[in-house]
Amino acid sequence: MERSLTQIALFAALVAALGLIPQLTLAFGVPITAQSLGIMLCGTVLGSRRGGLAALLFVGLVALGLPLMAGGRGGLGLFASPTAGFLIGFPVAAFVTGLVMERMRGVAVVWAAGIAASVGGIVVLYAFGITGLSLALGKAWLEAALLVTAFLPGDAIKAVLTALITAALYRARPTSVASRA
Repeated sequence: MERSLTQIALFAALVAALGLIPQLTLAFGVPITAQSLGIMLCGTVLGSRRGGLAALLFVGLVALGLPLMAGGRGGLGLFASPTAGFLIGFPVAAFVTGLVMERMRGVAVVWAAGIAASVGGIVVLYAFGITGLSLALGKAWLEAALLVTAFLPGDAIKAVLTALITAALYRARPTSVASRA
């Protein structure tokens, strides 16, 4: 129990720290950050339940006003911004990433983590993000989807990094990858 709580808190802190990496903000207000890499790692390393809880803790802290989002932003106002869908989707994306990872026990860790990060950290997160962007900007869903295509190459790189980091962690200390325990 104590170990789980520590892991959840540490991974929430990791997501926050990855928001400190210098960001680029596109013209319509959506920043490019490394935080989604943290969300992917939450799922591949901690598994569905703990990964989702780590992301939920992060979102809760942001809602309380802690400046943990890229650019030092925080507070309830973020839930009405163009990025709200991504923020709301973080816990679901981490959960799905972990769930896919857990279901792929027979597949090599590097491949399972890459697939899980792509499904949860890209497909699921984009579904939430595009929906939020569509609502915030008053655009059709497909129109909003076209606006975020610039993010796909970077998120594909993050999925590959997630796979490599998770596999390296598993090789170094197999018990530290809870999604495989």
